Amino acid sequence: MILFPAIDLKDGQCVRLKLGDMDQATIYNPDPAAQAKAFEDQGFEWLHVVDLDGAFAGESRNGFAIDSILKATRNPVQLGGGIRTLDHIEAWLSRGLTRVILGTVAVRNPALVIEACEKFPGQIAVGIDAKGGKVAVEGWAEASELGVIELAKKFEGAGVTAIIYTDIDRDGILTGINWESTLQLAEGVSIPVIASGGLASLDDIHRMLKPDAARLEGAISGRALYDGRIDPTEALAVIRAAKEARP
Repeated sequence: MILFPAIDLKDGQCVRLKLGDMDQATIYNPDPAAQAKAFEDQGFEWLHVVDLDGAFAGESRNGFAIDSILKATRNPVQLGGGIRTLDHIEAWLSRGLTRVILGTVAVRNPALVIEACEKFPGQIAVGIDAKGGKVAVEGWAEASELGVIELAKKFEGAGVTAIIYTDIDRDGILTGINWESTLQLAEGVSIPVIASGGLASLDDIHRMLKPDAARLEGAISGRALYDGRIDPTEALAVIRAAKEARP
């Protein structure tokens, strides 16, 4: 079980949005590289990065900030936002990313995701962002008619390393993860699922360590870490203890 700290990039700065609204951005650190190093120093073992501007533009918009993050941390980094072509994927992986997250293109062109998994084995994740149970695309600005599990099943057996599932209605407002829909997805596909959107407190950490959530790879935390609602040392200790207690 992995707790992924999140860095969301807007105009080169580390921000958090409310409900995916770019007009409701709070700047938490103007230096994303320093934030990445701070997360590593706190004991986190992965980093989740989203290029928010890139998600809306359809191509990377925070390349300099992402490069600075990759230089600042030794932790593996996964990146989403504006990655729409095989050339984009190859370029980012060659710059040091551990895996890329494909979101909009997974809806628009699932065949490209399958091709990417073949070309870059073990390095492709799919981001599924949902509002009212339906998948949203283009930086959450457009809704589709696709259901979450319907989309996820398109990639069964393709080699997708993980599905990052975000409930947009929970994102950035600290109301807790939507466990019902997240666990339904985890039960509905064989691909590991990472929960995202709404993680609010240590209670959510304890919840994701219960037996019925064993299929989850982990969860992403953003605002709760920045606001101090979750203490990194305590959260990581809880996860470590749970791992050690397992047979």
